[in-house]
Amino acid sequence: MKMMNIALPKGRLGDKAYGVLERAGYACPALREDSRQLTFVNEEAGVRYFLVKPADVAIYVERGAADIGIAGKDILLEYAPDVYELLDLNMGRCRMCVAGPKDFDDDHAHTLRVATKFPRIAARHFSARSREIELIHLNGSIELAPVVGLSDVIVDIVETGATLRENGLAVLEEIVPISARLIANKASFKFKREEIRALAERAQESLTAKEKAEVQGK
Repeated sequence: MKMMNIALPKGRLGDKAYGVLERAGYACPALREDSRQLTFVNEEAGVRYFLVKPADVAIYVERGAADIGIAGKDILLEYAPDVYELLDLNMGRCRMCVAGPKDFDDDHAHTLRVATKFPRIAARHFSARSREIELIHLNGSIELAPVVGLSDVIVDIVETGATLRENGLAVLEEIVPISARLIANKASFKFKREEIRALAERAQESLTAKEKAEVQGK
């Protein structure tokens, strides 16, 4: 059996994704233990898991340190890693949106100031609309930017919209829906094609009925 190297994002999304793989027959009991380890191996199941920051999963997969991984669609759109996208796991569902003050009206009288953690996504979005923008790349507290006048609008991930509402902001436009995807390294897919396809198929089968219905209904 060929060992499968799997990059899991740390945190709640990684826990949910591991649950799917566990039900699919790729369990690694050590992952359920309270530990500071970053790698976990189950030779009998033929899997080795790595725990990495969510934004780094695609890098580990693209460069071949991991055969497969679970990454958010936002990361895939922003960094465009050279990987195969195999399966929508329908987890971590949210939206990439343009947001700003509730009464904001873009009169196109000046260059639009856009604060975001996702400059490539924002640039592509506004370029497709022929809207001239000034990008302001921030790493956190994006909602603060229009409140204090740093930007006109923001481009960010919106889950419930509660933080926007609490700061007097609203979704102005939805760019794209976001969810977790199962991705594969291209070379690994060539040499471990059967193993990776089997894992993807079993993972899809192990999605709950609710998850399957939501994926099919999109």
